[in-house]
Amino acid sequence: MDKLQIVPETCRGFKFIGHSDLQGRGHSDQVMVTEGHAYVGHSKTRGVSVVDVKDPRNPRVVGLLPHHPNSWALHLQTHGKLMLVAEAFDFRAAMTDKEYYLRSVGGFHGDRFGVRGKDFSAGMRVYDIEDPVHPRAIGFLDIEGLGIHRIWWVGERYAYASALLDGYTDYILVIIDLAEPTKPEIVGHWWLPGMWTAGGEVDANVGRVGLHHAVVADDIAYGCWRDGGVTILDVKDKGQPRLIAHKNWSPPFGGGTHSALPLHNRDLLIVADEAVQDAGKEQPKPIWVFDIRERSNPISIATCPVPSDHDYVAKGGHFGSHNLHENRPGSFQSSTVIFATYQNAGLRVFDLTNPFRPEETACFVPPTPHRWMEPLRGRTKALHSADVFVDADGLAYLTDYDAGLYIVQWLGQ
Repeated sequence: MDKLQIVPETCRGFKFIGHSDLQGRGHSDQVMVTEGHAYVGHSKTRGVSVVDVKDPRNPRVVGLLPHHPNSWALHLQTHGKLMLVAEAFDFRAAMTDKEYYLRSVGGFHGDRFGVRGKDFSAGMRVYDIEDPVHPRAIGFLDIEGLGIHRIWWVGERYAYASALLDGYTDYILVIIDLAEPTKPEIVGHWWLPGMWTAGGEVDANVGRVGLHHAVVADDIAYGCWRDGGVTILDVKDKGQPRLIAHKNWSPPFGGGTHSALPLHNRDLLIVADEAVQDAGKEQPKPIWVFDIRERSNPISIATCPVPSDHDYVAKGGHFGSHNLHENRPGSFQSSTVIFATYQNAGLRVFDLTNPFRPEETACFVPPTPHRWMEPLRGRTKALHSADVFVDADGLAYLTDYDAGLYIVQWLGQ
């Protein structure tokens, strides 16, 4: 699919700029952009694509960082001259949607997955990206377990990651010291009660309870635990994170809590619940707005509007939020404008000037992919917008589970 073939289903408040199917490695997840290059994580296609986006009208793949053939590298972080890449066993190749999303995955460890280090890699790889086209691996955090899912790191000494360690029911929070990037080490842990079964805890959690990831601002970590809701943690003491609040709305709502975005200058927290089943088979998954003036008592005050420019339920696939642009240093930053991917409904922009009444102001819905690469079994084949990174000039980089990388210009600035 080249630029001439791109006919968006909806394009309001955006201008289409460019597209790449990443040389057939269309299955794309997290994207980071720095120094004129986009780094795109993959699962089925293995590795991380390096894309020259200095001319966003003609993005060019200039490299691929391979890794173990049975592991995925969905998520990554860049800052300055370093990149961190999460590696874990490829759950999506081994499980159906229901197995992966509706129950904790740690119990599958052992005979189903093989031997870590031999049959799959698990941990976090550190790259020197001073030469952006030829990243150079300089360190690896090898964990005892099934791997790391997602990382939050903005160039400081410590990174915050979700890790599935031996003895736990699912991913927990680990804090990683990068004082010496060639030798990263875990210095702190935190988990919800019941997750450490090897330590004698009794797992009474319902559904899939595991950390997707945490976003940290002012030494406060906002973690999303899928069917376990949101935690607010004081992480000033890296070795002993302290719980400030735990809020879970599943039940009565459908869970799948995925991404959090703190807006500290307005005492707000945006939280996206992920749709994990086809439309109509689960409750709608909102994007929530919380008042966090009192950190120990977050209160939901609104939800963002549900896309209504098409009948997305009838369209099929997953209809719900996925990722939020996370206001990273050097990227687009706003406490009133929120960018969110919405799976089969593309990219959405919400204005939170009035946090009690969020409004949708722009959207970009790519065409249905021509080629299917998504490895999860049992899912209706449909558009699935995955992640978004927005640069300081409002240029948005949007990934798709099957169609690679789209680049669009937001017209709202």
